[in-house]
Amino acid sequence: MSKLKAWINAARLRTLPLSISGIIVGASLANIYGFQNWSIFLLAVFTTISFQVTSNFANDYGDGVKGTDNDDRVGPKRALQSGILSRAELKSGIIIAVIVSLILAIVLLFLAFGKDKLGTILLFLFLAIASIWAAIKYTVGNSAYGYKGLGDVFVFLFFGLLGVLGSMFLFTGYLTVLAVLPAITIGLLSTGVLNLNNLRDHISDQKANKNTLIVKMGFKKGKLYHYLLLVGSFLSMLIFTILSASSLLNYLFLILYIPICIHALKVYNTIEPKSLDPELKKLALSTFFLAILFYISFNNFS
Repeated sequence: MSKLKAWINAARLRTLPLSISGIIVGASLANIYGFQNWSIFLLAVFTTISFQVTSNFANDYGDGVKGTDNDDRVGPKRALQSGILSRAELKSGIIIAVIVSLILAIVLLFLAFGKDKLGTILLFLFLAIASIWAAIKYTVGNSAYGYKGLGDVFVFLFFGLLGVLGSMFLFTGYLTVLAVLPAITIGLLSTGVLNLNNLRDHISDQKANKNTLIVKMGFKKGKLYHYLLLVGSFLSMLIFTILSASSLLNYLFLILYIPICIHALKVYNTIEPKSLDPELKKLALSTFFLAILFYISFNNFS
């Protein structure tokens, strides 16, 4: 494997559609209330991708240093684990990704709020720095929260609530109570993707003292937890649609829960953890297309 391919693998491109799902839903909510700005949208997408790449580099580094990525692990080999990228190289990649993330975030904030709203810019800059901190501290350091079963909470907060509501605020300058429901949906589905990863890797995680929720609760209860995440996401989005819809066509995006239900049945029938690996991509892409169809359903058919 070449260095370039190793960097691409470390960036984990298959995680990027899920990372921007919250931005799409947030932009859709803003559009429902009459706000649209493609420059802000595109810059928000690039900023979010840079955050995700930072997280992926840091995750590769943290799990590699701790020995969690080893021969027992299911899934593709990581860059540090394979030895193609050194610790120093990967650490440099993290630093560069952080710098790019901060630059994009600052440009985005000034574009969205202008020079006059310095207080709002500083608040969002703090949230951006918190996002970067969360991306790195998931696996890096002695106090990595991903090794203490807190990854689910952070994914729900940053992918769901902050991702959706934060991006909506960039366009509108305000939030609504109803907007919390789609944010919960994206947060729960994103947590579901992480949970699948933890279900798949729970044996190797346990050996490496990575105490995810699945390691703590066990494989069977972890599957039940997964169903609750999926059902909760559906109920949140259904309630939002019932309260917001002006046409039956506004319900169109809910057809994406058909493949999500098929996915849930696959998880139910899975005995071997390694068999869950293909389900990560299915749920992540289902969430991404749900976000796109949500935008289309409410903004083209209202």
